[in-house]
Amino acid sequence: MTIVDRLKPRALQALAIAYAGKALHGLRGFIRGISNLGIGGYPPDIQRRLKIVNVFSALVVVTTCIYAAQLLASGNKEMLPAVYINLGVALLVSLVPFMHRFNEIAGGLLLVVAEFSALIGFTAFFGRMGGAPLQYVIAAAAPFVIFEARRFWLIIAIVSLAMVLHLFTWFTFPIEAAQFRADDKTLNSLYVQGAVTTFGLIAACVYYAFNLFERAKAETETVLRNVLPDSVVERLKAAPGETIADGFSDASVMFADITGFVSLARALGPEKTVALLNALVSAFDEIADRHGVEKIKTIGDAYMVASGVPIPRKDHVRALATMALDLVEAVQRVSADEKIAISVRVGMASGPMMAGVIGKNKFSYDVWGDPVNLASRLEQSSKPGFIAICPGCASALQDAFVLESRGSIEIKGVGQQESWYLIGRK
Repeated sequence: MTIVDRLKPRALQALAIAYAGKALHGLRGFIRGISNLGIGGYPPDIQRRLKIVNVFSALVVVTTCIYAAQLLASGNKEMLPAVYINLGVALLVSLVPFMHRFNEIAGGLLLVVAEFSALIGFTAFFGRMGGAPLQYVIAAAAPFVIFEARRFWLIIAIVSLAMVLHLFTWFTFPIEAAQFRADDKTLNSLYVQGAVTTFGLIAACVYYAFNLFERAKAETETVLRNVLPDSVVERLKAAPGETIADGFSDASVMFADITGFVSLARALGPEKTVALLNALVSAFDEIADRHGVEKIKTIGDAYMVASGVPIPRKDHVRALATMALDLVEAVQRVSADEKIAISVRVGMASGPMMAGVIGKNKFSYDVWGDPVNLASRLEQSSKPGFIAICPGCASALQDAFVLESRGSIEIKGVGQQESWYLIGRK
């Protein structure tokens, strides 16, 4: 065998895989196109539901056409009424996406009417042992997906109607009352198809419902973790009604305010201003994450961070000081890159403080205490590009950082207060 002969199977295999990949991609695109039929103009949450209705309808059309082809292929002319029922159902259900233009439930109602009517016809033709009455059980789950649980009374009406029709067809059309006397093999085949369809669609509906619940739960938790510390989120999950309030014997807090931003915003306009502020705050968030400190909030162009809350740490002042230095460097870098005149004033203070979750509809994690007020005042008294710190911070940082004394300064609401500038690391 030559090398060429050896390579032929591999080449054919690669070609087959490539064609299979293209076919799969095309199939996904086709399904996506069907799912999007008629949903334009609706809000995103309704569009998601209507996509499910469209895909569900497409499956019904495909399966009924397959059933019709199977019955037609049998060559038995007495099967033609069942073929016509299948084709009629396929035609009606294919119109479901076009019903969305009337309102968001019109397509679902057409699907229900078409299926319920067809099942009566099938049961009358084959008798109850043909498996058609079994498919009414799908209505115990499918309406919750098709119409959403908020339409409770509509769903209850459809479920009740399905139960009544199931009992009606079961007792009205025993095997001896069937219009077509099928043999056991045909009846068994029809019953298996009905059972597979019933179990498959119920399982799909339950899976969709649980998947939707898990997705909503994950989205809610993501939002919570974006506004609250992880440890606080875990406490809220464990005890939803519990008040989150803690005292800390020693922690530190920092305020940073971008100087020159207000006048710059007037020149930049809304879009560029928001883009610049977003870039700065995103950079600050990344620095805060890197140093393991807790962002508390942003107020306009002001940024507030705490260290040692909600989880106490011995090096809270050093962690916050390192973050403050990196923050000043980040603003200087943005100023140079964008060729804009902005800087940042920073104030830091440490000491005992409290922290907790406030709010009912919109949660917020905040800190209170004398160090918070002092840090805010120090930031206001600082110079652009400098980090003003309190005596407690200076004592904790003097061994590892370069400090510059400011002497005693007047701080509003505090009085005379000794202060330092944090210059850099030693």
